[in-house]
Amino acid sequence: MSERTVNPAIVVENLVQRFRVIHERPDTVRELFSRFFRKEYNYHDFDAVHKVSFTVPKGQVLGIIGRNGSGKSTLLKIIAGVYRPTQGKVEVHGQVAPLIELGAGMHGELTGRENILLNGLMMGYSKKQMLDRERKIIEFAEIGDFIDVPVKQYSSGMYMRLAFSVATEIDPDILVIDEILAVGDAPFQDKCFKRLRNFRESGKTILLVSHSLDQIEQVCDRCLVMDRGRLAFDGNTADAIEAYKGGNVVAAAHELAGTRT
Repeated sequence: MSERTVNPAIVVENLVQRFRVIHERPDTVRELFSRFFRKEYNYHDFDAVHKVSFTVPKGQVLGIIGRNGSGKSTLLKIIAGVYRPTQGKVEVHGQVAPLIELGAGMHGELTGRENILLNGLMMGYSKKQMLDRERKIIEFAEIGDFIDVPVKQYSSGMYMRLAFSVATEIDPDILVIDEILAVGDAPFQDKCFKRLRNFRESGKTILLVSHSLDQIEQVCDRCLVMDRGRLAFDGNTADAIEAYKGGNVVAAAHELAGTRT
């Protein structure tokens, strides 16, 4: 049975995300027009993600690893709806709670308590539903009296505590996490991963980007390795980590491409 027939949560097909890299900006409008008419284009296009395809069945915990700049975060932002892909298609079946940047979705001038309500309303919950969840969110976040302080005064760890608590308490179908747990202290990280394991047991879908291979190995059923914007490996978590550590991702990419032709 193919993954497309087993109730997929996410389907990614031939995904390309292209950015324009400017080498040197013209100092004046005159210089801009002069370069244009001389056809001097001082930029190049760069594919942060290049022809990536995979499917995530509902209930799977998918890890994504790779070096800095390999396209991991860009891929998650496309799935979360932050970027519109240059080419290809993404299908997401279910409500997504993204944790992809510290402070994302938080209004700096509002307090932590007010941001709890704001995030819930943005996710489609009513004020009453969020007030019913508020106590549990605050207890899990463990930021004490800072819950009534504007979040612009929060440390990165406090941001992470509140954001993770809100995202997991609203019970999304798909949880997308990009390195945000790295800023937490060890006891709180353990608490977060215990909640992730509970999510997995309840059949939720999780996408996790992390440079901590131990974390990936602990919670992920499957793992992708990204290399220079391309999907270099897709398979068993232990095999993916071994390929990544051994620097065998390029060979793995050729093998993977061969299985899809």
